[in-house]
Amino acid sequence: MLFVAKLPKRKSNAFIWVCLLARGCFKEYFIHKFRAMLGKNRVIFPGEKVLLAVSGGPASSSMLSQVQEGLSRDAPKKLRFVPGIIYIDEGGASGQSMEERKRAVAQLESVFRATNYHYHIVHLEQVLSLPSSVLEAGSSATEKPQTGSSYKAAVDHFIPTRKNQNQHPDLSVENAQSLLSNLSMQEVQNGVTSPITHEHTQALQRLFASVRTPTAKEDLLHTLRQHLILHTARTQGYTKVMMGDSCSRLAIKLLSNISLGRGASLATDTGFSDPRHGDVVIVRPMRDYSSKEIAYYNRMFDIPSVFIPGLDSKAQDKASIQRLTESFVTKLQTDFPSTVSTIYRTSEKLHTACPPQNTNTQLSAKCLLCVCALDTKLEEFSAYQATLISEQLSQRRGPGPEFTPGTAAAPGSPPASSAGQDHSSGGGQSQGCETGDGGCCSSAKEPETVDLKSLLCYSCRLTIKDMTALDALPQYILSEAERRRSQMREEISEFLLDEEENEAIPRVNGS
Repeated sequence: MLFVAKLPKRKSNAFIWVCLLARGCFKEYFIHKFRAMLGKNRVIFPGEKVLLAVSGGPASSSMLSQVQEGLSRDAPKKLRFVPGIIYIDEGGASGQSMEERKRAVAQLESVFRATNYHYHIVHLEQVLSLPSSVLEAGSSATEKPQTGSSYKAAVDHFIPTRKNQNQHPDLSVENAQSLLSNLSMQEVQNGVTSPITHEHTQALQRLFASVRTPTAKEDLLHTLRQHLILHTARTQGYTKVMMGDSCSRLAIKLLSNISLGRGASLATDTGFSDPRHGDVVIVRPMRDYSSKEIAYYNRMFDIPSVFIPGLDSKAQDKASIQRLTESFVTKLQTDFPSTVSTIYRTSEKLHTACPPQNTNTQLSAKCLLCVCALDTKLEEFSAYQATLISEQLSQRRGPGPEFTPGTAAAPGSPPASSAGQDHSSGGGQSQGCETGDGGCCSSAKEPETVDLKSLLCYSCRLTIKDMTALDALPQYILSEAERRRSQMREEISEFLLDEEENEAIPRVNGS
C-alpha cells in the first residue's frame, strides 16, 4: 500500500504542500508497520541481544534503518533490545576478486560504523572451519531457567533495570554501544572473524564447482550462510536473528521451495519466526513490506544500500528454479498487482504439522543440513514413496528374469545410484557386479563413504544428489553425519547378531 495523491501539473505551493504531506504520512505508515509487526508477535523480549543480518540490499538496509529509528532518543515508543549486525561476505562463491570484496566490505563498514552498533564481518570461507555443534539444536528460551519466561514478566523485569541504568549512565546500553564502536576492528571481531587464505578460497570454490546445477548451488549457499549466522549468534550471545525478507521475496521463496520439495517446512521457511534451532530464533519483521514500498522509502529518505554481485547475478531467467520463479512472479505482478499479496497471504495460513523441536527431539528425526524435521520417514503409501518407486523403475534398463511389479522397490528404500548410498548386493551378486578388482564382491573395496541420504530431507537429498564429490563438503558436516550414523548403530546394536552367532546359524539349520 502506497500513499498516492493526485498532484497538479504546475509546480505551485499546493504541489509542494501535497508532496510534503504524502512524504510525512508515508514515513509514519512505514515505521508503524515495522513496530506493529514486532508488537503483535512479541517474540523479542526486552533486553535481548538481536543480530541483524544485513546483506547490503534494499530490504536489509531498510530494516537496519527501522531499528535505528526505533532505538533513537526521539522515538515515542523505543525498542528495548540490544542490536548487532552481521554481514556474510560471499564473494568467494560468486567468483569476485579480493579487491572487489575488500571494496564492498569497506563500503558496508562505513554504514555500520555510523550506527554505533557492534558488527561482524564474516567471510564465507569460515564455514570450512565450523564445529559440528552448529548442526545441533540448542535449548530453547522456554527451557532456560531464567527470569522473564513470558513477555509481560520480561517487561516487568526490564523496567527496574532500565531505571537503574538511568541513575548510572555508565551502565546504559547507549554508552556500551558507543564504546564498542570505538574499538578497533580486531577487538570487535575477536573470536568471530579470522583472516582467510588463498587455500580457503580455493577449497570453497572446489565445493561449489562440484555442484552441477545452479539450483543446487543457490540452495547450498543458503544453507551455509544460515550455518555461519547461527554460529556467530551462538558464540556472541545473540538469541534472535532478524532477516530482511520482504513480502515479494517470501512470495518467490514460497513457490520456489515448493518446486524444490520443501513443502513440509514452508511454515518455518516463510513465517515470522523460525524456532528450528532452539536457542536462536530467526524472525522476519520486513515480511509485510513489498519491494516497491522498500524502494520508495529508501529513495525518499536516502537510506544507503550497497549492491554486491551474488551467485545469481546476470543469470538468465531459466538458469535455476529460484531465478525462474522470481522472473515468473515479477512479470505476473506487473500485469496483476495482487499476485504477491495473494501468495503472501496464503503463506500466513500455513502451519507445520510437526511438534516444536527442542533438545529432547532425536537428532535422527532432523535433517543434517537444514535442521528441519525429516519428511522422508512417512507411511508406506505416500507421494514420497511413489516418487522413489518411479525413480528406481526409470533407472532400470529393462525387466530382468527376476523382475516382478510388486518388488520394484521396498517402501522407504532409496535408489541405489544416488549420492552417498551404500552399495549392497542384497544377499547375492547383482546383475552388474564385477568379480575383478574394484567390484562389489571383490576383496579390494574402496573406502565406504558416509551415508548422507538417510540423514537428509527430500530437498537436501536433491541438492546432495547434484554433487559430484561428497568429500568436498565442509568437515563439520561429514563429522556430524558419521557421529549420527555411529549413534544409530549403537542404538540398534543389541538387536544385531555377532559374527560368531551369524556363522553358527547355517550350521544349526544344516544339522
